[in-house]
Amino acid sequence: MSTEPDEARRRLAEAQGRVVAALVAGGELPEGFDPERMRAQSASLLAKRRDIVARIRPDAAAAAGAGLAGEFAAYARARATPPPGYRADADDFAAWLRARGRMPDEEQPRRRWWPRLLSPGS
Repeated sequence: MSTEPDEARRRLAEAQGRVVAALVAGGELPEGFDPERMRAQSASLLAKRRDIVARIRPDAAAAAGAGLAGEFAAYARARATPPPGYRADADDFAAWLRARGRMPDEEQPRRRWWPRLLSPGS
């Protein structure tokens, strides 16, 4: 049985990993890619990520204020890779702002009122 397909898949996976690292984590640009186009695509992906995070955590976006784009770019540069999922990214960004004194401590979660309606005898 030939291992050529397995080796080809491994090389492709490594090459794809380098492209992703260049796009989302400031990794070194792989040979053969147009640096200007990669910068534009990277900026576009960062803006999309920032906009989604701001929708998930409007409190973090408000805490960053007019400097949201710069704050989020600094946060993203400080990470080797984005966290798995937008919710984790949003929570990590809020924690990053909090660690820099840009956001107040987490409020205690409010007690939800609707479970009382579902409980018998309440």
